[in-house]
Amino acid sequence: MIELFSLNLAEAEGGLFDFNATLPLMALQFLILMVLLDSIFYKPVAKVLDERDEYIRNSLTTASASLNKANELTLQYEQELSDARKEAQELIRNSQKDAQEVVSVKIKTAQKDAEILIAEASQQLILQKEQAIKTLENQVDTLSNQIKVKLLND
Repeated sequence: MIELFSLNLAEAEGGLFDFNATLPLMALQFLILMVLLDSIFYKPVAKVLDERDEYIRNSLTTASASLNKANELTLQYEQELSDARKEAQELIRNSQKDAQEVVSVKIKTAQKDAEILIAEASQQLILQKEQAIKTLENQVDTLSNQIKVKLLND
């Protein structure tokens, strides 16, 4: 039992938490370790993380600006394309209208020329008919005179 009692006394003196000169030394070591870890590990890691966050933020801002500019350019090009299509359609419509007017004028001119040719041909036919009738009348007169002379001479 004496041994047990001496073990209990030994445990009481060197227990889990001994408040002697080692406790402040351990606290000092702990503080030094915290300062060293902070300066060697945490600050550089935090700096790298901050730089990475800044890079990502800048990249997102740049990408967002580029996307906005691309959208603006897309809208501008679509508007220009729409305007060009409208202009092309208007040009086609005007060209078709002009072509129809030209064709209409040429058709009218051709009809007038055809009417003039028909009128001239009709006049020539009338003149030829009159000449033929005069010639026939002359021939009829000549033949009737010849018949008359033959009948009277016989």
